[in-house]
Amino acid sequence: MKFDTAYCISLDDKLSIYDVRDLNFDETVAFDSAQESFQCPNDECRAAFDAANQLGTFNAKNVNYLRTPHFKNLPGTLHIESCPYRLSKGAGSIEGAAAEDEREEHFPSELLLTRREYTRRPSSPTAAVETPRDNPPVAPAGLQNNHAGRDSTPDKTCVFAHPVECFVSNIDDKELLKRMPLKIGEHTASYASFFKKIEYLLDNKGLIYWGKIKQIKDYTQSFRIDFEQKVWFKAADESKKKPYSVNVYLSKKLVDNYRKRKAFLEEIKSAIDSQRELYCFFYGVTPTLQQVPSKKNPEATFGVFSANIENLDHFVIREAPGLHAQ
Repeated sequence: MKFDTAYCISLDDKLSIYDVRDLNFDETVAFDSAQESFQCPNDECRAAFDAANQLGTFNAKNVNYLRTPHFKNLPGTLHIESCPYRLSKGAGSIEGAAAEDEREEHFPSELLLTRREYTRRPSSPTAAVETPRDNPPVAPAGLQNNHAGRDSTPDKTCVFAHPVECFVSNIDDKELLKRMPLKIGEHTASYASFFKKIEYLLDNKGLIYWGKIKQIKDYTQSFRIDFEQKVWFKAADESKKKPYSVNVYLSKKLVDNYRKRKAFLEEIKSAIDSQRELYCFFYGVTPTLQQVPSKKNPEATFGVFSANIENLDHFVIREAPGLHAQ
């Protein structure tokens, strides 16, 4: 069966699989999920076994992924009788995991705009662990009980990819997306309302905009993403609406200072060379009409809806097969 959350021994905390992915690619922290030990998020169940009773991960380290990432039982993972994560028929193996539903079922109700901070447990009263350990000790029962009541993914997340996965993997269930609430900052709406197609960006500001990518222009580690869809807009000096192109720009400074720079460059350069249909999601900026000099006639300008991305933590490029018909 799929787990949305697991207990990480070295961090003495429960992490969602999206927290783990974020840490894996973060160049400012020492973290490798392949070297970490993850256990059942249920406190009572975890306390019944030693550190060797662990969970595995699925799609925790793939920069580009198609199927929803998750924790999973390993062939030897044990659970107590009353544990809600007790091994079910067909789970606990690669074959069982591959047959599971690909939907993300755990919808965070809030996207936090401040990143989560982690502190490693000290290996002794006088020393702190600076790097992951192959066999860290089991957390004392007193520490484990601090997490009681948090077996599932926290209701809030700071990882943008989590609500994006909820939207993408459930795109064919419109009623579910209309029911599930999402809060970002002071704005609360349903998932269906918060995710806005790029061609309708004039309808509301401050939403998560998304659209199919037409092309990605590489200006030597600064990038421009052009969308296929256009915005219909009537300027003050025009008699009727006309279509305007939409793009977002990623500056070299933004990319160079990004804490997940290596993974991001791998991802976007793979996207540039790819023949796949890719989609871009972003939050934090709203493209506005700008006049851009014409290459053919530098003295002339043309209108385009454009924005400079300000935070790559709120920017995602990915495949999303279910969106092509939307």
